[in-house]
Amino acid sequence: MKKIEIVAYPIPEELREMREQPIDPQAEQEIIDSIEEVYFSNDSFDMVQHELEKLPPELNLQELEECRDKLKRQQAAVSISLLTLTHTDELERVTALQTNLQLAAVICTNARRQLSVAKEGFTEASLGLLANQRRRQLLTGLLKSLRTIKTLQRTDVRLSEMLEEEDYPGAIQLCLECQKAASTFKHYSCISELNSKLQDTLEQIEEQLDVALSKTCKHFDVSHYTKVQLAYTLLGKTQTAMDQLHMHFTQAIHNTVFQVVLGYVELCAGNADTKFQKMQYKDLCTHITLDSYIPCLTDLCKALWEVMVSYHRTMQWHEEHDKQETTPTPESDELMVDRSYVKKKLEHGLTRIWQDVQLKVKAYILGTDMSNFKYDDFIVVLDVISRLMQVGEEFCGSKSEVLQESIKRQSVNYFKNYHRARLEELRMFLENETWELCPVKSNFNIAQLHEFKFMGQCRSPSVSPSRQPASSTSPPQEEPSLFQQYLQEGNPFEMHIEHKEEETEDVLASNGYESDELEKSVYQDYDSDSDVPDELKQDYVDEQTGDVPQKSVSRETIRSKKKSDYNLNKTNAPILTNTTLNVIRLVGKYMQMMNILKPIAFDVIHCVSQLFDYYLYAVYTFFGRNDMYESSGLGLISSRLRTTLNRIQESLIDMNAGVHGPTEDRKEKVPSPHLSQMVVLTSSGTLYGLAQRVVATESLVFLAEQFESLQSHLDTMMPAAKKPFLQQFYSQTVSTASELRKPIYWIVAAKAIDYEQMLLMMAGVKWDIREIMSQHNVYVDVLLKEFEQFNKRLGDVSRHVRIPLPVSNVLWEHCIRLANRTLVEGYANVKKCSNEGRALMQLDFQQFLMKLEKLTDLRPIPDKEFVETYIKAYYLTENDMEQFIKNHREYSMKQLANLVNVCLGSHINKKARQKLLAAIDDIDRPKR
Repeated sequence: MKKIEIVAYPIPEELREMREQPIDPQAEQEIIDSIEEVYFSNDSFDMVQHELEKLPPELNLQELEECRDKLKRQQAAVSISLLTLTHTDELERVTALQTNLQLAAVICTNARRQLSVAKEGFTEASLGLLANQRRRQLLTGLLKSLRTIKTLQRTDVRLSEMLEEEDYPGAIQLCLECQKAASTFKHYSCISELNSKLQDTLEQIEEQLDVALSKTCKHFDVSHYTKVQLAYTLLGKTQTAMDQLHMHFTQAIHNTVFQVVLGYVELCAGNADTKFQKMQYKDLCTHITLDSYIPCLTDLCKALWEVMVSYHRTMQWHEEHDKQETTPTPESDELMVDRSYVKKKLEHGLTRIWQDVQLKVKAYILGTDMSNFKYDDFIVVLDVISRLMQVGEEFCGSKSEVLQESIKRQSVNYFKNYHRARLEELRMFLENETWELCPVKSNFNIAQLHEFKFMGQCRSPSVSPSRQPASSTSPPQEEPSLFQQYLQEGNPFEMHIEHKEEETEDVLASNGYESDELEKSVYQDYDSDSDVPDELKQDYVDEQTGDVPQKSVSRETIRSKKKSDYNLNKTNAPILTNTTLNVIRLVGKYMQMMNILKPIAFDVIHCVSQLFDYYLYAVYTFFGRNDMYESSGLGLISSRLRTTLNRIQESLIDMNAGVHGPTEDRKEKVPSPHLSQMVVLTSSGTLYGLAQRVVATESLVFLAEQFESLQSHLDTMMPAAKKPFLQQFYSQTVSTASELRKPIYWIVAAKAIDYEQMLLMMAGVKWDIREIMSQHNVYVDVLLKEFEQFNKRLGDVSRHVRIPLPVSNVLWEHCIRLANRTLVEGYANVKKCSNEGRALMQLDFQQFLMKLEKLTDLRPIPDKEFVETYIKAYYLTENDMEQFIKNHREYSMKQLANLVNVCLGSHINKKARQKLLAAIDDIDRPKR
């Protein structure tokens, strides 16, 4: 053992003196204990600052030195204590090292002794035993090889059993193991023949595997497909399998549709002729009968659904399989390549398979002329194809352009024939319509009709969708896709062969009134009042709110009711006819077809507009066409309405019906309808068919309101490029329906009052009087009596048909305007007139206005200024008259000429009069 030298640490200069002196441990400890506690507090303690603060105010050198010596002794004691502790630790470490070295020497001595004993105990006998053991192992391996060869000879039977059980992975695994074993023992002569046979067996397995793969195209089974895919993986032919799978799907689509159509064709043919089996699929589709068309189409879609859902489940299998196998393996790179190829192939195959499906269904759709189908049958066809297009959308995101184009061709063809028949049917309805009220309930709206159930909402037609109250319930969950609903079982096309029970609709009122008790309770109180005019005893409904009068209605309220509001029904029930209802139902059917097949939306909406056009044109032709009254210059028909009527006549009405045979140009037109002989419009007792006119006109207005309520729905269906057509139809045609009131009710107003009699009576009045009269002329009383009679007859008509406030206002407006213009015409016929005569004219007119205002609530009185301005014009000077002629073109040339001749005739010379008359002739006067 080497002597360990302890190296002493250098001692600070201050400690040397104390080191030279003997160390007294007790004294050292006392010095350390005398150190203040604050020195052991923390590292941040500032000892210098502390000592300085302890100094007294007056410093003493001796005391400072004693304090310094004390601190030095404390510092030295601490340093010596720390140094002693450090030397003790080092000594302990040296002692431990010495002990370990001694133990290591003992271990080495024992190991060398045992190695010597083992060397002396090794003999040749032991080597002999090892040689025998090696020979035994070689013989055992040979025996194992012989047994393996024996097993290989018996693989044929086992392989056959596995193939019968469709255990393709097991058979392939066994075959590959046998081939591997055969290559291992190829040095044996008996193995070469076996190796060739195994290769043939493997090829046979691949053929059977391909057949098994094809079975998954129609009926996908997870366990079956899993076996097939595992088998192809073992063969290392995953990509080849995917190529084969797509070929099988293409073949499956062709075979499926051919067999379905062939079955129906042979069934309908009723014979065992095999000629159909040799036909091409496209030709075979032309032999489908009308009766079997829909069942065959449904079965066709069912079969194609099975193929597509199998493909969908195949893709799902691969997605789930890829998620499960995420453990990295040595072959992971090759596996990733296969998976990437399979994924791209499957995604690309979606479009290819759907394209095949479209082409097959297109051939079927175009193989039959559907123009003679019943409407309900054609709707079923559209519904099936619409459902198939939904499948395509979910299957691969396709818009199904091929299907859309083919069904559009058939739809346009069908719809033209259907619409043509409906227009002819509408003409027949109109020509047999007696324009009687169709009694419907007061709350009737088109949403109650079956034809509008598809819209999925029952709301008042007057309320737009944007104004519907928000639902308080939570929003409905998104409807699952067809592939989610029918993935495991069922078929989305099953629903189309179920026969739905016929629903009933309740829109007709029992007798046109909804509550006779209400009628009695409300009106029994005031019917006996002798001071209430007859016209106020009629039943009414508030035109502004549509509210039915309650039992608490007071006499004062009833007395204050507008005289011009003629109503019978207790409710504000819609005014419409059976023909109106028929048109509304037709619109519903058209929209239903358009909703199912949006590509023909424009064609359908165009035909919908023709229904409205024809109805409007018929109402105008029956009740509003009268050249004599239209030429009155009162602007009864606006330029917009005139343009609309001309457009309808040119584009829709066949004016030469029956003259020549039908031509291509006239196929799209319909003969002008003729009013039924049952409708009499010439009787003064019925106010010239006012009841029928009201029903016809107001049913057209009601129809226009229903069209307005459907505008937003039609707008969503209309292609963006065609939206201007829809907007123009509404702005130029639908909105003009109410404008027909003017020409139609004008005819009644023109005949209801004897204006000619008034002219004759005015001609007998002497106007060149010299005294101011206080009594008006008799013709005013006669005219007012005519108006009172007219008022009474309006009340009589309202007992049969409710006369809405806008209608009564139009009638009163027409009558008053005609009367005022007749007054002006009578004043224009005056040959001589004095200033007093002009005052009499004003007196007559003021009397007329005063009495008239008691009969009607129409304000202001129409054409009041027309009369007053003409009377006042008699007081104008020559210069003022010239300006008057330029500014007032509403008067006729005769009326203006009378002002010049009668008013100014005696005050101006002949030249000035000729000048004013020439100014009248030169003015181009457009009709007001």
